[in-house]
Amino acid sequence: MKQEDSLTHVYLMPGMAAAPSIFENIFLPEDKYIIHPLEWEIPEPDETLESYAKRMLKYMKHQKSVLIGVSFGGVIVQEMARFVDLKRLIIISSVKCTEELPPRMKFASKTGLFRLIPTGLVDYVDLFEKVAVGEFLKKRAKLYKQYISITDKQYLNWAIKNMVNWKCEKPDEEVIHIHGDRDEVFPLKNINGAFVVPGGTHIMIINRFRWFNEHLPELIETGKMKKKEQKKQVN
Repeated sequence: MKQEDSLTHVYLMPGMAAAPSIFENIFLPEDKYIIHPLEWEIPEPDETLESYAKRMLKYMKHQKSVLIGVSFGGVIVQEMARFVDLKRLIIISSVKCTEELPPRMKFASKTGLFRLIPTGLVDYVDLFEKVAVGEFLKKRAKLYKQYISITDKQYLNWAIKNMVNWKCEKPDEEVIHIHGDRDEVFPLKNINGAFVVPGGTHIMIINRFRWFNEHLPELIETGKMKKKEQKKQVN
């Protein structure tokens, strides 16, 4: 048996428009795991979420692997998981069902206002970088510039539409959900049954990578955490 065959393969799906470099500081024990960062593809016009998820499965070459998705990437991996046998499914800074979407996204879906969201992301990031005032905003602008990889308007329109219109009435009971208590995109008050990262924001995969390096192996192997303060948050 090849050594690679005895290891667990971990596939990582970044957030909306983000590059796989958001995982550059995520390290798992090399004697147990091999990490495979995934990249977004440009969707076909009017492509369904299911079709896109099936298309992404071509990059998963190993059985009983681990699939991890961040934010909108968490929605994609949940759709992918419907068609593949996994060892573990993990979502980070994401939602498990339509009910967990924040009210503003539900309103945008119901009214169709999401169609009015400007998707010239590259222009927005460039402008944000120029006008950012203060150390915090300058750091945030630098992060956007560093980790945004897709500025294609067709992709952005498709991603926003499918995020706010995602239909999932019943969450997968096997999914492991990791969420920050300061997530500004998907506020924790709307989330049920997640492992909570104290002080974690929506971009905690980048700036709280030490937490993930410490706890991901245990979550992958057991689906649980020993530390009392990391028990599942249930609202």
